[in-house]
Amino acid sequence: MTTAAVPVPVPARGHHLPAAGVVVVAVALLVGLPHVLGDGGRLAAVLVVQLALVVAWVVTTGIEGFAGSLVVGALAAGAADLVLMLPERPSLGSVLAVLGVGFLALVLQQMLRRPRPGVVASLSGGVLLLCAVCALSVLLLEGRSALGPGEGTSGVLAVGAALVAGHLVDLVVPRPQVAEGVPRGLAGLVVSVAVGAVVVLARGSTDVGAAGLTRPVAALLLGAALGGVAALGGLAASYVSVESPAEAAGPARAWALPVVQAVLPLAACAPVALALATVL
Repeated sequence: MTTAAVPVPVPARGHHLPAAGVVVVAVALLVGLPHVLGDGGRLAAVLVVQLALVVAWVVTTGIEGFAGSLVVGALAAGAADLVLMLPERPSLGSVLAVLGVGFLALVLQQMLRRPRPGVVASLSGGVLLLCAVCALSVLLLEGRSALGPGEGTSGVLAVGAALVAGHLVDLVVPRPQVAEGVPRGLAGLVVSVAVGAVVVLARGSTDVGAAGLTRPVAALLLGAALGGVAALGGLAASYVSVESPAEAAGPARAWALPVVQAVLPLAACAPVALALATVL
């Protein structure tokens, strides 16, 4: 995996609108399919999003060992989903085993390819991909753990709304600019946090919990935290999008970059939502 040393300016419209559109599609899948098909729909939605991220990430970052990276990422996604769906009482500890085995598989895959340029960069990119697909599997715990149906749906909707709002604000007012060449601004980050808090509060799914907080306070804290993580995850994904080598993605760049920008923040927010739902 290679990256450019200095990010180049990108058109704001092409950077934000496709990513916002993919966010809408991903959230519609994650919320709509479980509502229609139950647990089977939830598994299908999460797996589709995971596989989309695997393909888009490998294409975007130019990880060496293209086919092997796709196989390892897809197998890790399927394994993480199964260890959370099959047991009657699923545990996140089983996902750690998937991460451990997946890491060994990545190392083996990188060591077996010939020649071996960019081993360290490709391995680091593969590890981040493993973490992301396993984090998305946490969404399967909705209704089977502390992340109840209401809170799980509210979390996905809050993250999606925060991401879309951040992209739209940065499309119009990317100021104060966070970094040169990256069309993201402080205004978008602030709006994302506010929108996340409003969505969870409006859904009203958070009750008095372990922290002893009232429903409005707990909802605001949960939504603001998810909005903040979504905003930072979106910022990180924008860095990846801007710095990804154009020659690595090729013609697939047009669809791969928006998928990474949309799904990577969702992955970052999934375990945060579970942790906060347990605490609050």
